[in-house]
Amino acid sequence: MSTPTGPASGLPVRMPRPRQSGRHRRPEPVVAPEGAAALVLAVPGTPSSASRSLAEEVISIARSELPGLNALIGYLDGDDAEYPTLASVLAHAATERVARFEQAKAVGREVAEPEGPAAVVVPLLAGPDSTRVQRIRRAIEDSPAPAELTDVLGPHPLLAEALHVRLSEAGLARADRARLFTVATAADGIVLATVGGEEAVQAAGITGMLLAARLAVPVMAAALDVEGSVASIAEQLRGSGSLQLAVAPYLVGPEVADGLLDAAVKEAGCASAEPLGAYPAIGKLVLSMYMTTLGIAPAVAQGAQVH
Repeated sequence: MSTPTGPASGLPVRMPRPRQSGRHRRPEPVVAPEGAAALVLAVPGTPSSASRSLAEEVISIARSELPGLNALIGYLDGDDAEYPTLASVLAHAATERVARFEQAKAVGREVAEPEGPAAVVVPLLAGPDSTRVQRIRRAIEDSPAPAELTDVLGPHPLLAEALHVRLSEAGLARADRARLFTVATAADGIVLATVGGEEAVQAAGITGMLLAARLAVPVMAAALDVEGSVASIAEQLRGSGSLQLAVAPYLVGPEVADGLLDAAVKEAGCASAEPLGAYPAIGKLVLSMYMTTLGIAPAVAQGAQVH
């Protein structure tokens, strides 16, 4: 029981810990500035409950990294009923920001008038896809709300880490190269499957080199949306001596048409890992793109731990 002056006699008193000083002091947590632009996640592909769940998880990761973040989801092929279109979400972000400013003024708070973009749009794409990026850019240009568009998420070392984890989860790679054990089904050649044509294949090749360094096996990129590309790359790997191949989808998930990945894997005669999905690195990279655009904090470090 407590008294008006503190805990009752005999109970331990919890004293505040002194702040650590010097170079080992913990950095102050970064929070979203008041009135900052909304983060709008642009989700490609046919909207579904699965893509919505994935997008919400990515947003949840971003919010956990930046308290106070105003994050919204807009669908490139939305219907404005169950799945709001990117254009309508941008308009909502602008209206919401003005409303918050006017409400703050109405209660007598001293707040600066909103300036700069009302939203920062981050494409939920691991690699370049010129057709979809152009559609996102057109939606921004057609919107009366001022908004900035970031780059796609890759290439990036954190995506190589995510690919490694997905392969290990499928039993197609060792989780840690330093551990002294083998995986009987580990692949000795990886087809990195992406979408977006030749431009996407070239960009995926950069992440592929990082993945190859992690796994110590050859990695080659192929385009799922180019007929026969995955099977052709699989044959090249077999021709160079790889006997046990695996497909590593260099995809978040919603951007690939239903059945396209399964058909390519079957044609190539390979095992396959799952797409990247809502792996934590995806949420962190989405947030990094947003924060870098607004100059809130440095981007995600350009290096990732190599196991």
